[in-house]
Amino acid sequence: MAKQILVVDDNITSLKQIGAQLTSGYEVSLAKSGALALQICKQEKPDLILLDIEMPEMDGFETIKRFKEDPLLSPIPVIFLTGNHDTLTEIRALQSGAMDFITKPANKDILLHRLELHLQFAAYQSSLENTVTELENSIVTSFAELVECKDDNAGVHALRTRTYMELLGRELRAAGTFKGELTEDVLTMIVRAAPLHDVGKVGISDIILLKPGPLSPEEYGEVKKHTLIGAEFLDTVYERTPEQHYLKYARLMAEGHHEHYDGNGYPRGLGGDDIPLCARIMAVINVYSACVTDRVYRKALSPEAAAAIILEGKGTEFDPRIVEVFEKTKDKFLGLEMPQENLVNIRKRENPG
Repeated sequence: MAKQILVVDDNITSLKQIGAQLTSGYEVSLAKSGALALQICKQEKPDLILLDIEMPEMDGFETIKRFKEDPLLSPIPVIFLTGNHDTLTEIRALQSGAMDFITKPANKDILLHRLELHLQFAAYQSSLENTVTELENSIVTSFAELVECKDDNAGVHALRTRTYMELLGRELRAAGTFKGELTEDVLTMIVRAAPLHDVGKVGISDIILLKPGPLSPEEYGEVKKHTLIGAEFLDTVYERTPEQHYLKYARLMAEGHHEHYDGNGYPRGLGGDDIPLCARIMAVINVYSACVTDRVYRKALSPEAAAAIILEGKGTEFDPRIVEVFEKTKDKFLGLEMPQENLVNIRKRENPG
């Protein structure tokens, strides 16, 4: 597939001339202003942008600033094209995030060579980033499988939360709930971190975790410690790899996914917005996923029964704003067909008196 190049220049003659030089081997879009370039990029993401500097209303520096502020557009390589040859302009262009600087009028051979060079570099960088992301996800999956070694169904639950988190997170963003706080970047990190929320269970005795009957108050107290064990473990990992920012959210979810909106949860007894947003979302995801997953002490619930438990906890166990979006979205939470169970007995087992 031909690479798509966007050319941005307020001079129509220059715009057409550069566009004509690129017609062979590329799909070319033309924009006569920075504002129009932004609109085009949001509709059809180009592989590379050739950007003029000296334009009215929004010059090239302001335009590239807008590109870099948008997480979806910032990875697109930008090459400045300008008739201004001074060194200070070139330095400012490179400092603004541009990959290269070409003076006008551009020699066709030089222009095509530079384009191909930067397109190849961008493709390599994207491939490398995908490889790193896959490696990181594999590490997260391995931690989840570590939990699975203790309880097969707990491992399934840990991995399933990633899918549920992405679904509910995207619905929250679409609804405008927590606008400004739940950004695309934050959601990406939360989704990646979701399977780690129960990693602290590796520090809980198998005798307790795999007990088929009701837990004693003392045993339940031991289970509750998995939140603090997980948080401490992830703190250590994050300190050693501070560039892995998703671990910050993993730690918050590990500690806070059993906190209740009314303040009656554990381990800190936090309530309302004092509970980190990612943990409030995970609280909903965690209960829903746990309900539709087989446990040693019960069979899985149907999706309808699990959804009923979430709605029942609105404003007490769960943030009502999150539950409202969940309620509108619950039909999308597709799971295995599972038998109905007595909800009262399940809640007693999971929250013994």
